[in-house]
Amino acid sequence: MTSLTPLDEPALARLLEAAEAGADPLEVMPPVDGPPGWTPACREAFLAFHRARSLDPATAVERTWVIDVDGAAVGAARLEPHGDAVEAGIWLSRAVRGRGIGKQVTALLLAEARASGAARFVASTTAGNHGARSLLGGIGAALTADGDEVAAVVPLRP
Repeated sequence: MTSLTPLDEPALARLLEAAEAGADPLEVMPPVDGPPGWTPACREAFLAFHRARSLDPATAVERTWVIDVDGAAVGAARLEPHGDAVEAGIWLSRAVRGRGIGKQVTALLLAEARASGAARFVASTTAGNHGARSLLGGIGAALTADGDEVAAVVPLRP
């Protein structure tokens, strides 16, 4: 069963474990100076990034959830307001990619976006991410490409 757990400090610890086990840092956070991989500095930067973007009321810009599958953390999902739209983002651990979890999470995020009153659900991916492009097209998103960047927009109001 796939579910979303709102990010808090205990969930953040579980999210870091999932990221270390199944993703490259560059897939899940901005770059950190220093050697590649999950160094102590990278782990601290991951925690600081999520605290600033989601947990600290003075700096939060988005709502973030841990993606749980059968009770285990396997990634993160987020919604960030931009005017009358919400921008969605998802990352999944390598071990669970290609199993339809992204589609389930996208449906949950769409429901959250509608409940928030947003007029549009937007997302972005790369031209080479065929899975994300297929998923976004499958939910009725209008896709536009600009070089390697692909933008998706789903109207949420008539």
